[in-house]
Amino acid sequence: MGIIPNVELFPMAIFDYPIVELSLQDAQFSFAPEELTKIPPRSFHGDIIGQPRAIQALKLALEIPSKGYNLFVTGDPGSGRTTAVKHMLGKLGRQTAGLQDIICIHNFEKPHRPVILSLPPGQAVEFSRMMRNLTLTIQRSIIDQLEAREDKRINPEAILTLTAPVIDEIRETLPVPELETYLHHLQQDLREYSYIFTGADGEAIRNAQFFLRYQVNILVDHQHTSSPPVVFEHHPTSANLFGFIDPKSDQRDDAPPPFLSIHPGSMIEASGGYLVLNALDLLKEEQLWDQFKRVLSAGLIYLHNTSGAPGSLPSGIKPDPVHIHLKAIVLGDEEIYEELYTQDPDFPKLFKVAAEFDYSMPVSEKNIGKYIGFISMVTQDEQLLRASNTGIAEILKFGCQLVEQRSHLSTQFSRIADTIRESSYWAAQLGKQEIDRDAVKKALEERRYVSGLTESKIIDQIVDGEILIHLQGKKIGMVNALAVLDRGTYSFGIPAVITATVAPGNEGIVNIEHEAGLSGEIHDKGLLILEGYLRKMYARNFPLSIYSGICFEQSYAEVDGDSASSSELFALLSAIGDLPVRQDIAVTGSVNQMGEFQPVGGINEKIAGFFTVCRRIGLTGHQGVIIPGKNIRNLILPDRVLQAIEERKFHIYPVKTIDQGMQILTERPAGRRNTKGLFPIDTINRVIEDRLKRLYELSRQQN
Repeated sequence: MGIIPNVELFPMAIFDYPIVELSLQDAQFSFAPEELTKIPPRSFHGDIIGQPRAIQALKLALEIPSKGYNLFVTGDPGSGRTTAVKHMLGKLGRQTAGLQDIICIHNFEKPHRPVILSLPPGQAVEFSRMMRNLTLTIQRSIIDQLEAREDKRINPEAILTLTAPVIDEIRETLPVPELETYLHHLQQDLREYSYIFTGADGEAIRNAQFFLRYQVNILVDHQHTSSPPVVFEHHPTSANLFGFIDPKSDQRDDAPPPFLSIHPGSMIEASGGYLVLNALDLLKEEQLWDQFKRVLSAGLIYLHNTSGAPGSLPSGIKPDPVHIHLKAIVLGDEEIYEELYTQDPDFPKLFKVAAEFDYSMPVSEKNIGKYIGFISMVTQDEQLLRASNTGIAEILKFGCQLVEQRSHLSTQFSRIADTIRESSYWAAQLGKQEIDRDAVKKALEERRYVSGLTESKIIDQIVDGEILIHLQGKKIGMVNALAVLDRGTYSFGIPAVITATVAPGNEGIVNIEHEAGLSGEIHDKGLLILEGYLRKMYARNFPLSIYSGICFEQSYAEVDGDSASSSELFALLSAIGDLPVRQDIAVTGSVNQMGEFQPVGGINEKIAGFFTVCRRIGLTGHQGVIIPGKNIRNLILPDRVLQAIEERKFHIYPVKTIDQGMQILTERPAGRRNTKGLFPIDTINRVIEDRLKRLYELSRQQN
């Protein structure tokens, strides 16, 4: 950067602080394609890039078997959260010691209290097979007796004798106490209900509902499971998570036995393994989060007595609770995590580990190599055009642009992959054989075009005069601020006029947006900081007595954030001192009570947005923007802005203090206090201080 001795813009001015304009060299940013040839691409096979902390947290939570080590994964969508979870779960090996088959069987004593049992993996299918054999044996015995006896009466002892070998096989194969009780009751059941197999009823019952009671309802089968189950629940509801009982299952005469109407949910299916779901989906349904916590804490699922289907009636079925053991992996954003951690006392006990996925990673040879490997993987797997070094360099630049840092690359690889696909498409449309710099630029420009309808409409309104923006001359108490509007994956900057009026009074600074209910808390804080600055800078020996109204003109939506606090302060100082300020300079940046500029977000969109408006109305060679000096490292500007800077048609002024900014806007020296504590005559600060004293005197006279 260099000090501007521009006599055309600042004639005869001797400034207390140097006026610094950003040079083209400092405004430019790119990756040198020739340097990329020296960086070997790192093979990419689904590995997770740039997330060492998150991977360590995942490993810790997944490998500690203790209760409560469930995992909450935070991060932006597209940062590889789900991929990382799948990758880590796939590396856990084949530990299946905790797996159990889960079955539901008939309760002969209390049919509406079905029995839930856990069996070793694969035994549920075996038990079901043996029960089918037992049923066939019973039916065959009944048929044989009905055909052999003239009285059509059934001898239950004959049935028991014939089925005894099958029952003994079940006892030997599955020596489970609960099954022993079940088989004992089954034999009693055959004795008790043998009468129904007689006569005409016997003919009807051979294949009727009665024998359904001897079936097995397999809820979970791990016969062919070689690793812990991983269940992704994409639509968590009470029924989908915990399971359900068919509505009206006991309302019909021909209804199957109650135990057959029970269906497992994803938490039962994931028992012995892992359940992955999204926090936002989980919190949408009322009371679902509390039910989910209770199951995680107790390890028991009490199946709901309704499926939740519209119009369903409660069922009287109440099965045994299902014992489960699993790890829950919940994906969410930082705001949800903070709210749950601070508001829910159970949350820290159940989710002892949080894996935070970073949205960026440092620009290093290693990470650039991984980026190149990722680009190569996408182009090969999807049979896209190969990316040249110039194309890779432009994609890397876009990766920095996504995070607004020259020193970091984005980890939103879904966005990067989309850019690769679109660049390949446009390269083919342009007749190219590879993805080069022009193809990537074309893809980004086309994406901007198709998403930019709202931006275009607003600029048209500015050009047509429907939105009042002045880009020439000077005005008192009026400053062009810069704002960013988000439209999904596309955001753009627009100028917004901030005005300030000042009169004697004791009300202080009135935030008109706040009075209208259109101001967020951060914006309110920014306005309070302005009063602190006035007291610190000027009202040292007298009370601050003013009435000032500050407003975003023609703004009818909520305003939040503090990036306009510097613009508001400039408008306020201009109004206090009756100091005209330039309208061809727009301002962005937050300010503290010391008058220091602080960096803000969306800096590239803001600069590009104001430049677009200036170009549409007509570039004069004097237009530009004031930005915080610390935002230089965030500048990744479009070529059209860089060209205008090179041609001296557009200017960027990085500043550190309010005084520096006021000098640019008013083209007058700011003024520093001398040894007597006084500002020099006819400087900005002397004019403002004298006016504040006068306002105090007028306010005192009114009182």
